[in-house]
Amino acid sequence: MSYPSTGAGGGANLADILERVLDRGVVIVGDVRINLLDIELLTIKLRLIVASVERAEEMGIDWWRDDPSLSSSARRREVSQERRDRNREQRDLARENAELKERLAALESRGEAALKDRAPEDRTLEERKEESP
Repeated sequence: MSYPSTGAGGGANLADILERVLDRGVVIVGDVRINLLDIELLTIKLRLIVASVERAEEMGIDWWRDDPSLSSSARRREVSQERRDRNREQRDLARENAELKERLAALESRGEAALKDRAPEDRTLEERKEESP
């Protein structure tokens, strides 16, 4: 099978077509559905937009600005948010640790007071030996 050779004008035509497509934009839509005995097993929806960045922004499409893998400013925002979250978690853990220490100290002091208040017959043999002179 032979293909017609492209002359010098072929490249210019391709460039013109590409410029026109990027300027105006092209939307390609397709759906793939797989059914078995009238039961839908799988649906794939395909949407493809080919346009220049400027044209895409005019259409309200700018997802690349918030994608950390494509935008350094989005990556910086993500890292800053992770740092804030980590700091918040550390503050929460420190506060919880302090509260638990206070509760433990209160329980220990109550336990010591309860031991001192027990009647002599309720005390263990070791406790009685420690108290006797």
